[in-house]
Amino acid sequence: MFPLRERRHAAVDSVRGMTNASSPRLTGIDPASCLGADDVVQADDPAVVALAHELRTNASSLEEFAEAAFVWVRDEVGHSFDVQDRRVTVTAADVLEQRVGLCYAKSHLLAALLRSQGVPTALCYQLLHDENNGGFVLHGLVAVYLRGAWHRQDPRGNKEGVDAQFSLAQERLAWAADTTIGEQDGSTLHAAPARSVIEVLRGADDMLELYESRLPTTLPEATDENGGSASRSR
Repeated sequence: MFPLRERRHAAVDSVRGMTNASSPRLTGIDPASCLGADDVVQADDPAVVALAHELRTNASSLEEFAEAAFVWVRDEVGHSFDVQDRRVTVTAADVLEQRVGLCYAKSHLLAALLRSQGVPTALCYQLLHDENNGGFVLHGLVAVYLRGAWHRQDPRGNKEGVDAQFSLAQERLAWAADTTIGEQDGSTLHAAPARSVIEVLRGADDMLELYESRLPTTLPEATDENGGSASRSR
């Protein structure tokens, strides 16, 4: 989702995308705390529930439903930078209606869809290098609780050099964090979106300007959640 990776030669991204290692040791969180709705992850929004129900009806299991929801968000919602769309979306309902969003917003929709059908879903983050300023920027994704464990999934959206896939075995994320250059896989799972992410998104009026220069630059702490607490129950 980041300037460095948008401009890097596709072959480099392709190699990194295909060599994702296993997930980092994720900080434990009660799966039950990742089933509720809040004002961003709107698992009780009627339009979100309707789409989730449609996807669940056509799936033979929760795992099949989770993959279908992942593919829908990955492929049917454009990444704001990829499609050069300036509209600001934050909440699950926003993203579903507008069909566009940054990685954070797409993750909010995926989490809402999955939670609405009983799949515990947390928000999580990576810190990736930004070649524009020599620093780091935050990337958002989700973790689903299936087969008795958490598994990270990245609905950011595929393109040349990016091939994220749903997987409950070896991770297939958009990018593997390169710790040799200071990138980090955040090990903390969040029941609610990071407050720093929501503040930045809600303070924006042009998503492309935000993407180029004002994305969050640090991993959120465990307590850095929108509203300061876990999501409300549905």
